[in-house]
Amino acid sequence: MLKINDLKVSYGGIEAVKGISFEVPNGQIVTLIGANGAGKSTTLRTIAGLVRPAGGHIQLDGEDITGLSPDKIVSKGITLVPEGRRVFPDLTVLENLRIGAYLRKDSLDSDIKWVYELFPRLQERSWQAAGTLSGGEQQMLAVGRALMSRPKIIMMDEPSLGLAPLVVKGIFEIIREINRQGVTVLLIEQNAYMALHTAHTGYVLETGKITLTGPGKELLRNEDVKRAYLGS
Repeated sequence: MLKINDLKVSYGGIEAVKGISFEVPNGQIVTLIGANGAGKSTTLRTIAGLVRPAGGHIQLDGEDITGLSPDKIVSKGITLVPEGRRVFPDLTVLENLRIGAYLRKDSLDSDIKWVYELFPRLQERSWQAAGTLSGGEQQMLAVGRALMSRPKIIMMDEPSLGLAPLVVKGIFEIIREINRQGVTVLLIEQNAYMALHTAHTGYVLETGKITLTGPGKELLRNEDVKRAYLGS
C-alpha cells in the first residue's frame, strides 16, 4: 500500500534521513524503532506532508504522493497521530472528533459511533473540554480524531509517551483492534518491546538509516535489538 523509496530529508544542511526504503503492506502493522534522533518522527512527518523531502519518493497504491500538501495527503487516505497528542484543549471531545473529519462532506454519525465504541470513555466525556482529560484519554482522542477521516493508513508517533504502563497496554490493544477492523498502521514507538510484539513487521533506524528489518517477533529475539532497545 505505502512504499518509501530512497527517502532523504535534511534540516539546514544536516541529513536527518539518509536514503531509507521500506514498505507498509495493506492490512499490516509496521513499526519503526530506534533511539531519539534516529529519524523516525521526521520520516512520519515527511510522509504526512509536513516536511519536504530532499530526495526519494513516497507512493500510495502506486501513486506518487511525494511533496503533496498535508490536506492532500489526508484526502488520499493517510492520517498522523502526532507525538504529544496535540488535541485542541478548549474544544470538547466531540468538537475535536469533528475537526478530524474537516475534509468530509457526508454524515459523521456512524464514524463518531465507531470511535465511541472503540473508546467508551470518550463518549462519557463527549461534552468535556479536551484539555481537562487525562493523558491516556487525550491519546484516545488523538487516535479517534485521526480515524474520523476514514484513513487507509493511520500513522502514530510515540502513542505511549508519558503514559502509565496499564494505559499503554490499553492503547496497544486498541491499535490491534483498529488494525483488525481494516486500517493499516505505521507506528513509531520508544517502547520497543510493545511495538515489536504488536507489529507484523519491524524496521530498526539508526542515525537516519535502516539497519535491520524482519517480522516483529523475530526482531524481539535478535541479540542486537535486545542489547540496544530491550535492556537485555
